[in-house]
Amino acid sequence: MNRWRRSVGEIQARRRQVSECEQAQSALSKVTACYQQMATCLGSNTDGSSLREELEETRALAHRICTGMHRRLLALLAETEQVQEDREQVERMWVLFLCALENFQQDLRKVSILQETFPLGQRKDRRALVNTGATGGGSEVAGRAATVQTPWVTTEGEKKPDLKSHVLEIDGLLQEMLQRVNVPLWSVEPTQNAWAEGCGDAQDEDDTLEEIMEVEVVSQDNRASGCCNHSNCKLGCIFCLLN
Repeated sequence: MNRWRRSVGEIQARRRQVSECEQAQSALSKVTACYQQMATCLGSNTDGSSLREELEETRALAHRICTGMHRRLLALLAETEQVQEDREQVERMWVLFLCALENFQQDLRKVSILQETFPLGQRKDRRALVNTGATGGGSEVAGRAATVQTPWVTTEGEKKPDLKSHVLEIDGLLQEMLQRVNVPLWSVEPTQNAWAEGCGDAQDEDDTLEEIMEVEVVSQDNRASGCCNHSNCKLGCIFCLLN
């Protein structure tokens, strides 16, 4: 009986960890998206010390989430006694986490280059900023990132590394995950079709370019007619939309 209770407790604990990883995956997507959006303001007229502080805070939050997910996913994938459905779910999160780390690493490299290109150590450095005409800045985006809730309350991981060390640290995380976990990327099946939300009905798949881009115009006699009568005039369709 005690053994049965222990098995039930282990299953519940494992599923709780899987649920936490799902929440962390969603939180990481939101935080890294905010970081990417704030990074686009670097070097522009909306750049400043406050933006760079907000970038650091957002990077620290992403670092905590990545550290916690890395530990939990490795522990879950190292277990041999798992239900097949739970195993497939964890493997999908593992692939998504790898992709998120790679994208985040690219943003970190871009931020590092832009901060070196546009330093703000002195007042005269602001003269080199590009006047893009944008207003506002990244404060609202940083506010959204700050409201993201992580599934674990305690602060995990070591102290946040500096920007260049963070890039190297992600390299180490990627290599460790690929070496310790034997899950071929092509063996993980998605749960839905790619771009499913953008696909129309099956009957619309055979529409030609002319039928999709057809625009009706009203002539001087108030009669509707096609904007291009030639069946092979693809340029005509494009010019009609531009006009």
